[in-house]
Amino acid sequence: MTDQIAATGPLTAEAVELALTEYLTEKTSTEIKPGDDIFASGLVSSMFAMQLVVHLESTYDIAIIGPELRIDNFRTAQVMAALVLRLSEDGSAPDA
Repeated sequence: MTDQIAATGPLTAEAVELALTEYLTEKTSTEIKPGDDIFASGLVSSMFAMQLVVHLESTYDIAIIGPELRIDNFRTAQVMAALVLRLSEDGSAPDA
């Protein structure tokens, strides 16, 4: 799976965005671009946001907790990529 490759390669915004747009496109059966608001478009529900949390945590070995658990952090692949990079840089991985 591409997102697994992205997680083992260099962690860049572009790599994470690409992996996420592919994941979202697969899950929604609709082409998703990095800046598309997946909730405003009606393609996904708030329940799917929790699936995104699990996906991001397991793929990128990060913990998304507390104030980071806001729907605004999951609206676009760009925003999610920034969240992944921020948490990775902060050392917020579960083993940190």
